[in-house]
Amino acid sequence: MTAPVRELRLPSEDALREFVIAQRWFGSKSKEVAHFRVLETIPLTEQPLGIAILEVEFLPGTHELYQLPIGARPEGEAAAEGVSVICTNEGMTIYDAMSDDDTARRLVRMIAAGTEIETGSGTAEFHAVGDLALPEIQDVRPMGAEQSNSSVVLDEKYVLKAYRRLGAGPNPELEILRFLTERDFPHIAALRGWYGHSGRLIDATLGIVQDFLTGATDGWDLALADLREDPQRFVARARALGEVTGRMHTALGSDGQDPAFAPEETSTEALGLITATVDEEIERMFVDLPDDLEALEPIRGRGQEVRDQLRRLTQVGSAGKVIRHHGDYHLGQVMFTADEDWVVLDFEGEPARTLIERRRKRSPLRDVAGMLRSFAYAATASELLHGAAAPEGWEQSVRTAYLDGYIEESDQSLLPPGRAAVERLLAVFELEKAVYELRYELDNRPDWVKIPVAGIARLLEPETTEPEA
Repeated sequence: MTAPVRELRLPSEDALREFVIAQRWFGSKSKEVAHFRVLETIPLTEQPLGIAILEVEFLPGTHELYQLPIGARPEGEAAAEGVSVICTNEGMTIYDAMSDDDTARRLVRMIAAGTEIETGSGTAEFHAVGDLALPEIQDVRPMGAEQSNSSVVLDEKYVLKAYRRLGAGPNPELEILRFLTERDFPHIAALRGWYGHSGRLIDATLGIVQDFLTGATDGWDLALADLREDPQRFVARARALGEVTGRMHTALGSDGQDPAFAPEETSTEALGLITATVDEEIERMFVDLPDDLEALEPIRGRGQEVRDQLRRLTQVGSAGKVIRHHGDYHLGQVMFTADEDWVVLDFEGEPARTLIERRRKRSPLRDVAGMLRSFAYAATASELLHGAAAPEGWEQSVRTAYLDGYIEESDQSLLPPGRAAVERLLAVFELEKAVYELRYELDNRPDWVKIPVAGIARLLEPETTEPEA
């Protein structure tokens, strides 16, 4: 189906620049913008509504692409509540159309209909997954605070997510959700459709539609609530989460014929690269530690000790296989449903990494390490945020339960042989995460520095060097 369209009147470059750099989803506020231009437009309807793909160039020569749906109304016409105005131009109010309910309805109808739109430099394609027969959408509401993307809930049944920052090639979330949906993996919000652009200037995923989880609770909020009400309750939930994580990795490593997903052996060079990268960051970090922060005392002056420990930990022999994985796995990326089951969300990977990096195969233990570090954060955040200290031994009990569940449900061929080797490689990835966290907390939340410090100090304990078999 081809939609009838007409050209959209675009804002000036200056107006677009001023609007975009003020948005939360614009991720490079600290960079100096050299040029700002509309690279491509996708007209959506006979009315003035379309999608602009913006190119932002920075000094000295890098660039980023962003998606900005744009609509226009006569200046005297009442705008919908919450619509973000870009500017006024020749009697028209021009606005960010993602904040207009009608845009979400239009996009979902086009996905269900399999619409194709010819653009100046390619084609915009809208695809349903399976038999997506949508009734007319009535209720549209934004889903929480806008971050790097924009998501809206449709009739409390579906979520439409528009990717604001774009990368060349398929978004890893689309790839992984489609892979898991086709295999009926039950612990995801299933993919229902997507839309994207292909052509001379860019091939990119623009957005997806997936199921909405009614009555589900964010894993981070759940852990903090359990710590206030019944800390031991989360131990059992952590084991169930470990089991789901193991099943997810097993599913992601299950197709040896698909080049994008087939498991591959970990090379010695790959593990050496991880070691070298972490080693370099440790060296920089320990040189720059501030002198006046007491929370740093457990690790102050121990940079060489940390680097020596890193080298010992990477002597693991076989490191298992690399697969497609979540890439940004923590308690905020999982939901506990009304049926008391875990569901995994947000398979985009770390937003700061390029699309190529996010699509790269990695050890599944990187995901596991991310979740273990999230447990450490929950244990301390409970006291910092709510004055409810985690009971002594709570974090260790949660870690053990999670790992027990994970190893029981994982395809063992993806992992290093034996629990001791698994925990040794896990320690490498936890150290990598903790060093990154330390830099972040020093820059943004000095009161939270003690969390990564405790993680680094724990990895220096003797039993970490020689884990039991």
